[in-house]
Amino acid sequence: MTDSAAQVDQSKPSIARVYDYLLGGRDNYAVDRKVGDYFINDLPGSVAIAYANRQAMIRAVADIADSGVRQFIDMGSGLPTVDNVHQVAQRHLDAPRVVYVDNDPIVLAHGRALLAADDDTTVIHADLRDPEAIFSHPDLQRLIDFGEPVAVIFSAILHHLNDDENPAELVRWWTDRIPVGSQIYISHFRSGFNEETQAAEGKLQATFGRGRWRSDEEILDLFGDLEVLEPGLEICARWRPAEADASVSRIGPAEREPTLWEQLIACALARKTH
Repeated sequence: MTDSAAQVDQSKPSIARVYDYLLGGRDNYAVDRKVGDYFINDLPGSVAIAYANRQAMIRAVADIADSGVRQFIDMGSGLPTVDNVHQVAQRHLDAPRVVYVDNDPIVLAHGRALLAADDDTTVIHADLRDPEAIFSHPDLQRLIDFGEPVAVIFSAILHHLNDDENPAELVRWWTDRIPVGSQIYISHFRSGFNEETQAAEGKLQATFGRGRWRSDEEILDLFGDLEVLEPGLEICARWRPAEADASVSRIGPAEREPTLWEQLIACALARKTH
């Protein structure tokens, strides 16, 4: 067992491992599955949030790579699953550089095992709320050149910060340090102002002491003065739908209406212009 794996507290659920379970992964424990089963059994259909979010992130990374950005920092990356950021970017770019950041030691253990032979991708064990430690980490400084455009990915992570932890200030911190031409992607729980939102938010708060659904206006405010690119803030299931791909399930504009749960996660991509 690695030192990182040995640090895992199996008595407490982990956001990364619950998400892994909901996506069909195996890197989770009974305590994580208990939380996941609440969403599966007590809030039927809610797992669609995780799937819609993941597919939108895959499309976002592909679009960022196609725009010419070659460096990615994935905040709160979670456990490795199908089509990680570096895998998507590598399909579009030659030797993109990717840094994953997560505070769960099991993510570090699995990530390092997965990436042992990849010199252009690494995993940092750090807390999203400590950007200075992330920025100054030698592995990040080795891979990321802040003289060139950087993409910072906040996929389904900022809603785990409560208001008093000021997620907008955190985004601004990184915005101030990335050069013009850089991009920031955010996906976030979107409040439906309904019983389903209240139940899901209540479960996260009771389990982790955090979890905040935000309105469209609050999510857009996270981008500060960045230029939000087309189509603006949109639910993940409808954000930049690509042509049909047999390996990826997407909802096209002319197809079925997204479910209530699919409407509760939204995303946007923005660019630094000055």
